[in-house]
Amino acid sequence: MAKKASSNPQAGTERARPILHQHSREIQPFGKIAKLPIALDENVCAASVENLNQVLADTITLRDLYKKHHWQVVGHTFYQLHLLFDKHHDEQDELVDTIAERIQLLGGVSIAMAADVAETTIIPRPPRGREEAPVQISRLLEAHEILLKEARTMARQASDAGDDGTNDVLVSDIIRTNELQVWFLAEHLVDVPLVKADAPAKTKAASAD
Repeated sequence: MAKKASSNPQAGTERARPILHQHSREIQPFGKIAKLPIALDENVCAASVENLNQVLADTITLRDLYKKHHWQVVGHTFYQLHLLFDKHHDEQDELVDTIAERIQLLGGVSIAMAADVAETTIIPRPPRGREEAPVQISRLLEAHEILLKEARTMARQASDAGDDGTNDVLVSDIIRTNELQVWFLAEHLVDVPLVKADAPAKTKAASAD
């Protein structure tokens, strides 16, 4: 006699079904250190984690500001700035991962969600609408300066505390990348002629005679 098929299509699949809607306590609260054996005092790790989370929030904000401007830029320099903004966005995105991983290996918890970033960052919020390219660039330069000021201060603090790894991330990655991006941006705000160069003052005076 043929074996009767089960009327329950899920019969026998209990172990293969996903366990959904799970909840639990956090395994590590934000702001607490889960000490790893990296030969650094827990207080040093905690101080570096706090500093790095600030840099992380500001780096995420700067990264997203670049993407906003990449989408919204207009004008005769559209193509060049469209590409430059996206290049800088990708470089800032790499920094985000570098900073977050440093926080985690120090035993901390990296900030991650947009709402938390918005509450933490000290970079001013831009308007939702589009702005002219010179304003976009000025806004980016101001954000870079904020990041560079805090990174330099925090790099010295990490060095004084013996946290060479954090100092290296701040100097070799954050500071150097942001300085280079500032150079590429700032040169777009130099007021020079596009086609015909201005004549030197002496030449202008001679032609007037």
